[in-house]
Amino acid sequence: MKFTPIVAAAALFAAPAFALELPKQLTWTAYDTGSAGYNQAVAIGSALQNAAGTSLRVLPGKNDVSRTEPLRQGRVEFSATGVGGSFMAQEGVFEFGAENWGPQKIRVILANNGGAVGLAVGVAADAGVTTYADLKGKRVAWIAGAPALNVNVGAYLAYGGLTWDDVERVDFGGFGDSWKGLTNGQVDAAFASTNSGLAYEAAAGPRGLMWPPIDPNNAEGIARMRDIAPFFAAMTATVGASIDGGPGAPTAGYAYPVLTAMDTQDADLVYNMTKAMVELFPEYDGKAPGIGGWALAKQDFQWVVPYHEGAVRYFTEAGVWTDEAEAHNANLIARQEALAAAWEELKAAAPANWEEAWAAKRNEALTAGGFALVF
Repeated sequence: MKFTPIVAAAALFAAPAFALELPKQLTWTAYDTGSAGYNQAVAIGSALQNAAGTSLRVLPGKNDVSRTEPLRQGRVEFSATGVGGSFMAQEGVFEFGAENWGPQKIRVILANNGGAVGLAVGVAADAGVTTYADLKGKRVAWIAGAPALNVNVGAYLAYGGLTWDDVERVDFGGFGDSWKGLTNGQVDAAFASTNSGLAYEAAAGPRGLMWPPIDPNNAEGIARMRDIAPFFAAMTATVGASIDGGPGAPTAGYAYPVLTAMDTQDADLVYNMTKAMVELFPEYDGKAPGIGGWALAKQDFQWVVPYHEGAVRYFTEAGVWTDEAEAHNANLIARQEALAAAWEELKAAAPANWEEAWAAKRNEALTAGGFALVF
């Protein structure tokens, strides 16, 4: 697949002095309108339009499945997603373990590792909660088709010594709906990035918003949290609703958003998308809360999902891709191949109880390959 170079006139667009070989239109899926991921995608789209004349269409998705389905069907080139549409889709777990899904060969392009933005369970300030243990008996949002969000909430509950059985689960059809529910009194707690536009709306609403603390010295609590969601790490959020301008909120976080593509996506397109994301960074930095985490210096090349070959080509040229990163990436790709092979073998066997059979087959394949068992 070839793309015509589009170089905007500097006098008109104040474009950087490099060519971006991108099509005239690109499409990403992202979280709901008002989310941090959506707002950042819009800011990046503006930079692409100004520098290269490329129009970025951002399709909001209510949950991981709705964001990932267009990606695997080839209807969008990229997805600005979270751990659900990346790690859990790769692993073939939760909704992605259904017979019509299976483990996906997802590849990372770039990720927001801001370090200033937490990913946490926010609680209405009038709910009488000061710690996550206090959520016992409270109404907590569950998002249909969004395993990442629900696992993340489960991890915070585990930190507080609770499970979903200890709270009143309230089901919502999408991320945005859950936060509207918190604002209007349908639910007491919901998961989001601390800089989500919907979290800011909740903080400004009649109930207010607070983020119960995660104590980095609570080794047992953090161990319980990571048993549920191994991608979490304790950190201090300095950007977000009810946080901005203060000393920071001790919480936890991980990479979000994560820009992904399928492994089959054209390597030249991915290379140029990576180049645009990195080299246009000064053009979109500061244009949305928490967007600074997309910087090249903040990338984690030994994350839980492998990078696309097109992105690796750019990182290699930039001198930031190491032998250690290559070895780690190769191991993650081998993990994906092992899961894909196990899935195909199970499909051929056509077991009566798919869910139970896939769980056993998946564990067997990971163990045989010497890969870590997660979920």
